[in-house]
Amino acid sequence: MTPSPILLKDGYKVGHKFQYPEGTTLVYSNLTPRKSRSKEFDSIIFFGLQYFVKEYLQRQFGENFFNQPKDAVLKQYARRMDNYLGKDSITYDHIAALHDLGYLPLEIKALPEGSLVPMRVPVLTIRNTVPEFFWLTNMLETILSAILWKPCTSATTAFQYLRVFTQYAKDTVGDDYSFIPWQGHDFSFRGMSGVEDALMSGAGHLLCFAGTDTIPAIDFLETYYHADCEKELVGGSVAATEHSVMCMGTQDAEIDTFDRLITKVYPAGIVSIVSDTWDFWQVITEFLPKLKEKILARNGKVVIRPDSGDPVKIVAGDKDAPVDSPAYKGAIQCMWETFGGTITKTGYKLLDGHVGLIYGDGITMERQLAILEALKQKGFASYNVVLGLGSFTYEYVTRDTFGFAMKATYGEVNGIGRDIFKDPKTDDGTKKSAKGLMQVYTDANGRYALKDQCTWEEEKQGALKTIFKDGQLLVDYTLDEIRKRVQGNLTK
Repeated sequence: MTPSPILLKDGYKVGHKFQYPEGTTLVYSNLTPRKSRSKEFDSIIFFGLQYFVKEYLQRQFGENFFNQPKDAVLKQYARRMDNYLGKDSITYDHIAALHDLGYLPLEIKALPEGSLVPMRVPVLTIRNTVPEFFWLTNMLETILSAILWKPCTSATTAFQYLRVFTQYAKDTVGDDYSFIPWQGHDFSFRGMSGVEDALMSGAGHLLCFAGTDTIPAIDFLETYYHADCEKELVGGSVAATEHSVMCMGTQDAEIDTFDRLITKVYPAGIVSIVSDTWDFWQVITEFLPKLKEKILARNGKVVIRPDSGDPVKIVAGDKDAPVDSPAYKGAIQCMWETFGGTITKTGYKLLDGHVGLIYGDGITMERQLAILEALKQKGFASYNVVLGLGSFTYEYVTRDTFGFAMKATYGEVNGIGRDIFKDPKTDDGTKKSAKGLMQVYTDANGRYALKDQCTWEEEKQGALKTIFKDGQLLVDYTLDEIRKRVQGNLTK
């Protein structure tokens, strides 16, 4: 199903063209994260606009609107409106005029993708470039908002995980940050709200990490952001089992399944084995010691994957469990007692490179912090664990997580400019909008800030740069550029 792009809007948008004051020639709007609903965030990572432009403004409007016969486009639009609002309830001359024009008469100015943007600072502005198409600016609000809030939110979430991993690597490992790209692994695909949602979110994850099970997120970045998996690491994973594999081997022969996997199926390389199908602590305290010599003889790593219970307690130990029991010690300490390892530059224990652990069930930012801190308190480096970030991380969010909203702040009627704004008395200030033309600038602390009610000359001088105008994409970022920008934000 590919709806006509001219119908990708809320129903009430249909009539707005006729509701603006007579003589309206310009509508100037912006997209802004207005409010963070989490104390961990005071800024967002901006990402996804290039996808929106290439996929919707160029491909879909091209193939499914401008390149379709005008009569067919108008007939389709009339059929939908006549059976939605009532026959002949509105006219379609403006739709015909847009088709005749042959392109979208819009200018979008935006901050660079990958930028760290504080709350209440617009990430983009959008306006019409041909006076009679003033109605087009805010007609796009629905689809622009629906597409952009999620990749921004997921990229921001991934960035917070990245910051925490980086801090703990600095504290417990030293100046080696090479493992961090693999510490956050995207497990979210199956729990997302559809394939496009999974791809956009998965691409946001890959701005910060390399580990992913969302394979088509790599295709997304190659298609829309010039990534090339043959020339750069876009995303990757390792061989891994699931519960059906372990169950088919039977409970009585579970250790034989482990043996077969690490000696015959994967005699070298990294293999991740789900280990809680029946008794996780038996795997840790009986199977691994029995298989120790085979594991150490492999040219590769055997990664143990617990998949149930409290992740903090499973990984780092449960102080309420019987003293010196496996549950009391936690998986990492038990594995250290079997395999040993090395001491990092900062004095923390790091498991022998032939073994590792990944936990990917119900991980949150709070649990990430708790796991890494608990390991640190027990003298273990953060690199002992990889965390799988699933839909519990990437799907328990909404547009309101960061209050994304597109609002008009300036217009022109009969050639005269009007600063417009909203400031509901019944609101807590979240919905109070800026006024007029906007300039985003870099303040003395190196952070983006907003100056509204600008002159046109001031508006032209800000950090918002034209990336799309009259159907043409003028700035085309690569994944590598965006990743470098994201990494640079770690020091801010």
